Amino acid sequence: MKQIRINMAEENNVIEKIAIKYGLIVFVGLTAYFLFMKMVGLFEIHELRGVNFFILFAGVWKGLTHQRKNGHLSYFEGIALGSLIALIAVIPFALFIFFYLQLDTQFMANIIANEAFGQFLNPYILAFLIAFEGGISGVLVSFGMMQYLKKSSLVSAT
Repeated sequence: MKQIRINMAEENNVIEKIAIKYGLIVFVGLTAYFLFMKMVGLFEIHELRGVNFFILFAGVWKGLTHQRKNGHLSYFEGIALGSLIALIAVIPFALFIFFYLQLDTQFMANIIANEAFGQFLNPYILAFLIAFEGGISGVLVSFGMMQYLKKSSLVSAT
């Protein structure tokens, strides 16, 4: 019984380490992409934030396949791991955007002027929306990926 608890604790530590590693990689990717878009002057094209989804997708995929290759990955563990990767990535990114909007008031004014319901937006609301949208995206991406990984593991097992 004690051995089972130790193995479960070790497995949880491994999953947490993978989530932290890939979550931080995604956070760096999101931040670098934002700063790059700012440097080249494309940050005002708000539709380009859709690329953030692909950065998140890639990070969750790498984390899930890393865990699957190096250990056991059950269906629900995969959804939890992918969701945790997303949360570890988007919460610091939302905080980064919050502080950035405090400093760059012109960017905040641009968002207010060009977004639907912009007059109701402020850095607090935008940071919350980024965290919420990223978290939901992470859960949905994880769910979709585990559908694929579940099928491919069943095929390879037969």
